[in-house]
Amino acid sequence: MHMNQLPGSKVLGLFLFLGLTVLGYLLAGAVKDFREFERGVTVKGLSEREVSADIVIWPIVFTVADNDLEALYEAIEANTAKIEQFLKARGIDAGEVSHSLPSITDKSAQEYGNSPGAPFRFTAIQTVTVYSPQVDLVRKTMAEMAELGKSGIVFKGDQHLNQTEYLYNGLNGLKPEMIQEATAKAREVAEKFAQDSNSRLGKIRDASQGQFSITSRDANNPHIKKIRVVSTVTYQLID
Repeated sequence: MHMNQLPGSKVLGLFLFLGLTVLGYLLAGAVKDFREFERGVTVKGLSEREVSADIVIWPIVFTVADNDLEALYEAIEANTAKIEQFLKARGIDAGEVSHSLPSITDKSAQEYGNSPGAPFRFTAIQTVTVYSPQVDLVRKTMAEMAELGKSGIVFKGDQHLNQTEYLYNGLNGLKPEMIQEATAKAREVAEKFAQDSNSRLGKIRDASQGQFSITSRDANNPHIKKIRVVSTVTYQLID
C-alpha cells in the first residue's frame, strides 16, 4: 500500500516544484516591474507670452471746493462736461465714458477734524471713468491732459486709489498653444535627464497644469502683459 502511494507523491511534489518555480518567476518579474515603476523623474515646462492689453480703465479724478453747495454742483457739472468734450474731441466714444456721483464733504458738519479756518465749507471729489478697448488712443490722450488743467480743473493724483488699469481678455485663445508648449518643454527636460542617467523615458505617471498668470511686464509698461504657465509632469524611467 505504501509502495502504491509513492508515484502519486512524486507527481504531487513535481507539481509543487513547478508551481513554486513559476510563482517565483512571476514574483521576480513583478518586483522588477514595480522597481521600474518606482523610478521616475518630475520635470517642469514653462511657456510665456508678451501681449498688449486690450482694455484700459482710466479714472480721471478732480476736486472742487466752494462755500455754496449749489455753486459746487454747478462746478462739478461744468468740469465733467469739459472732460467729456475733451475726450470726444480726441476720438474716445461717449459710450466708453461714465461718471459716478460726486463725493461731497461738509467740513462744518464733521465731528472730528473740524477746521474753522478752512477757506471753503464744501469740497467734492468727482471721477470720470474711461473704459475702452482703444488702448493706444487712450494712452495718447493721457499725455495731453495738461491742456485740461490749464482750463482750471484741479486733478487729484493718487497712484494707489486711482490707478489706470490694463486688462487682457484674449487668454482663452492662447491657452491650448501655451499648454502644448509647456508640456513639450517638460518632455525635453525629462528626455535629457533620462539620457544622462542611461535610462529610457516611459509613460507619464502624473501631470498637473499650473494656473495661468497675467502680470505687467514692468512698472513702466503696465499696458504690456506677460502671460505665464508652468506644467509639471512625472515620467516613468526604464532601464
